[in-house]
Amino acid sequence: MNETAGDFAVDAPFTVGARLAEARKAQSLDLADIAQRTRVPLRHLEAIEAGDYAALPAIPYSVGFVRAFAQIVGLDSSTLAREFREEMGGGAPERVIPEPFEPADPARVPSRFLVTVAIVLALVLGGAYTLWRSGIFGGSSGDRAEAGSSTPPVETAARPATAPVEPAAPIAAAAGPVVITALEPVWVRVYEAGGTPRLVEKNMAVGETWTVPATAVDPQILTGRPQALRVTVGATVIPPLGAPERTIRDVSLKADALLARTTPQAATTATAPAVQPIP
Repeated sequence: MNETAGDFAVDAPFTVGARLAEARKAQSLDLADIAQRTRVPLRHLEAIEAGDYAALPAIPYSVGFVRAFAQIVGLDSSTLAREFREEMGGGAPERVIPEPFEPADPARVPSRFLVTVAIVLALVLGGAYTLWRSGIFGGSSGDRAEAGSSTPPVETAARPATAPVEPAAPIAAAAGPVVITALEPVWVRVYEAGGTPRLVEKNMAVGETWTVPATAVDPQILTGRPQALRVTVGATVIPPLGAPERTIRDVSLKADALLARTTPQAATTATAPAVQPIP
C-alpha cells in the first residue's frame, strides 16, 4: 500500500496479516467471527494479523488459514496465500491441486508418533506373513498342502513286519491296467521311486478312479487312509495296501508287485501283528 506525504508517494510495508485485519475491520467483523466461520483457532488468526510467525504451525497449515481468512473478507485468497508463504520463508510453492476441504485444526491431525507406529506394525505383520509363507515355522509348503487336505496322512507310517515265508510261486503276467478307485474321500499322492516326478496328487471323491500310466517306471503311493482305496490290476482286486488309518509310503503300484499281494504267503505277511513306524 502506498501512503502520500505531500506530493511524494512513499511505499510503506503492508503485510498480509495487516491487509486481512484492515479488510476485517472494514466489514465490522471480530476475529471471533472469523474463527467461527473458518474453524481456524482464534490464537492463530491473531498471530496472522500480528505477523507473529513463530506462534503459527507449519507453513502449509498457516497458508491454509490465510486462504480461508481471505475468502471470508472478500480478498484474493490465492494471491495472499502465496505472499504469506513467502513472508514465512517458504519461498514460491510448488504447483499443487487445490484441496477440496476447509483447513482444520492441526491438533486434529494424527501425530508423527501414531503414523510411525502404524508403519512399524504394517512392516512387522508383512514380515511375519512372509516367514509363514516361506515354511520356516511350519515345514515346507508341500507339507502344509498335505496338512490342509481333508485326510492328511500321519507321520508315523507303518509297514507290515517282514517274516520268513516260503518262496512265492511264480506270478502270472499282469493282465490289464492298475486302477485306483476311491471308496471314501481320500488324499493320495503317486510318484516315481525317489519322490519325483509326481504322477498325481489330489483329494479323490467317492467313486473317482485314476489309472496308473503305462509309461510309469516304478510308481509308488503315499496316503493316510489305505482302507479308503480299492486297487485293481485288470479284473483282479488287490487286498488293502495297509492297515486302516495308518499312513503308507513308498508302496509299489507296479502290476507284478500288486499281484504278489494276492498269494497266500503275501496274505500271511500282511496280517502279521508287529507294526513298525517309519523313522
